[in-house]
Amino acid sequence: MSSSQHEKGMRLRRSSRDTGTLIPLLTQWLATLLPEGADPRVTLRSGIDSNGMSAETLVLDMTWTEAGGRRAADLIGRMVPAAGDFPVLEHYDLREQFDTMRIVGEVSGVPVPRVRFLESTGEVLGTPFLLMDRIDGLVPPDVMPYTFGDNWLFDATPEQQNRLQHSTIEALAGLHAIADAAATFDFLDPRQPGASPLERTLNRSRSWYEFAARDTGSSPLVERMLWWLRANLPVTSPDETVLCWGDARIGNCMYRDFAPVAVLDWELATIGPRELDLAWMVFGHRVFQTIASTFGLPGMPGFLREEDVTAAYTECSGARVGDLTWYTVFAALNYAIVFLRAGGRQIHFGEMERPDDIETLLHHRSLVEEMLTEIGA
Repeated sequence: MSSSQHEKGMRLRRSSRDTGTLIPLLTQWLATLLPEGADPRVTLRSGIDSNGMSAETLVLDMTWTEAGGRRAADLIGRMVPAAGDFPVLEHYDLREQFDTMRIVGEVSGVPVPRVRFLESTGEVLGTPFLLMDRIDGLVPPDVMPYTFGDNWLFDATPEQQNRLQHSTIEALAGLHAIADAAATFDFLDPRQPGASPLERTLNRSRSWYEFAARDTGSSPLVERMLWWLRANLPVTSPDETVLCWGDARIGNCMYRDFAPVAVLDWELATIGPRELDLAWMVFGHRVFQTIASTFGLPGMPGFLREEDVTAAYTECSGARVGDLTWYTVFAALNYAIVFLRAGGRQIHFGEMERPDDIETLLHHRSLVEEMLTEIGA
């Protein structure tokens, strides 16, 4: 596959919706929430397709009248995909995302966008949505992956790259430091069977895979990972439970001066051991590094290495980090499900033919196979 074909393969059509029809409905709904005479006006600027796969994202401008003057806000709208648009996730709960961002913003110094409005019924625009403040900053690109070069992060100095790495780990430590996470974020504990939040989070991913496999067919590689994860589930104690971002990767952060100004994308948030997020962050970079290597590109092999991440995390948090092997396989599992579902969506929208081997959709296949061989799975 050429790099141009790969770019096409990673770009996703997210919706069959006519976004132009959404604005009048959204404006009418906002008028019912704002004070009388607010006269809200909403303008659609664009959608976003360079990062993220799970939700429809709209860039909006809003003005309204308040206290005798005209006010303005730059907003991001996050919409649950319509059922017919082949959603990537099995379940979307914008109330959970809204409340998580709100609480993080209230009780920690971790930068998250201010959440303003939530419509959780789907009765206004057809599916639930939330509106939050738009933050100005840069995001490491997914398409093409930042490891491919010719982007602001790849072209940065080693000192700047190290600043981004360290400041992101510092933000992660700040999330994990939120007190009494099991009670504060109890609504994030997956509604799945299991004796611990970690086991319930694993079972959430198992259910998600079964959801994906109904359309794409089964993946022996994914099922090997599920078997090994079930057989080797770590025993955890309640005092290890922290708020886990869930999709902890630099592509879900917005940066200014190589430090996070917004931690984004909370669809996979959960509670559990801190190692969930640490392994996910390291593995997410390994995926992009593997893709770059496939095309003979140097990538960024010295960036987000496990030993550097864990050392920096211990420095920032004071917490001891356990072995990451199980959590790395778990991250690989979830990346595989995303790739299966995203590829299935491209097939659904006619952007690619269904491959004879469904596992060719797994962009990290070689990495997973190597990892499973190493652990004897």
